[in-house]
Amino acid sequence: MPRIDELLRAARADTEPGDAEALMAHALGRPASWLYAHGDDEPAAEAQAAFEALLARRRAGAPVAYLTGRRGFWRFELRVTADTLIPRPETERLVELALERLPADADLAVADLGTGSGAIALALALERPRARVDAVDASAAALAVARDNAAELAVGNVRFHHGSWFAPLAGRRYDLIASNPPYIADHDPHLRRGDLRAEPLTALASGPDGLDAIREIAAGAGACLEPGGWLLIEHGWEQGEAVRAILSAVGLVEVATAQDLEQRDRVTLGRRANGEDVL
Repeated sequence: MPRIDELLRAARADTEPGDAEALMAHALGRPASWLYAHGDDEPAAEAQAAFEALLARRRAGAPVAYLTGRRGFWRFELRVTADTLIPRPETERLVELALERLPADADLAVADLGTGSGAIALALALERPRARVDAVDASAAALAVARDNAAELAVGNVRFHHGSWFAPLAGRRYDLIASNPPYIADHDPHLRRGDLRAEPLTALASGPDGLDAIREIAAGAGACLEPGGWLLIEHGWEQGEAVRAILSAVGLVEVATAQDLEQRDRVTLGRRANGEDVL
C-alpha cells in the first residue's frame, strides 16, 4: 500500500497547491495539520479510494470547498454547498470595515443582504454579540445552509429572511447594511472558468455591466438606514469608480472605496446623512 506522502506527492503533479492535502485530510477525517506528522502512514483502502475519487472530481472542475463541504472564513469554518457562493478571503475586508463602524458596547441593528452561507452575518454577530443581525437571501436552499452554520457556531443573534434584498425587511431601520452581491457582468468569460463554473450564477452575475444588484441595493438603502447609518458593498476590482458614483447619486455621504490586501478596489461604502450633515 502507498504511504500518505507518496499519494500526496503524486497528486500534487496536476492539482493546485494545497488541494491534495485538503482532500486527503477530508478522506481520512483528520485536520490537514495531522498529515505532516503521519506522512509515513498507509491509509486504509477505503480512505485511499475516497481520496482518489475526490481528486478525480477536483480534476474535472469541482471546487475543493464543495468536495469537502467546508470553507474557512474569519475565525471559524462554514458548511458550504453548491447552493452557496464559496466564501473568499477578500470578503473579510468587508467584515473589518463594518466592525470599525459598529461599536462593541452598543445595541445595534445590522443587515446582511445576499447572505449565502451566512459568512458576513455570522462574523458580525460573533464579533458584536449585542447587535441584532438580519440576514437575507433569495435562495431558500442557501438560507438552510446559513441556518445550519448559525446553529453549529451557536450564534443566537441572527435572524434569517427569505426574499430579494430589502423586501423581507420592510419597516425596519439599520445602523449598518452590508452586502457581497453578484457583481460580474452576465457575459464575462470568467464565469466559465475555475471554481466560478460550479457556483450559483445568481450569486455571481448581475446584468450587462455587473452592477444591477448594486444599483438596486443602493436605491433601497435610504429607506432602511438610520440617519448616520452605513452601507458597505463588496465589488470587483475595476468597479470602484462606478460604485462610488452609484452611492453618491442616491444621496449617501462620505462615499469612499477601500482596497483589499492586494491593493485592489474591493469595498465601497457610504453613510446616510443626518441632521448634522450639510449637503
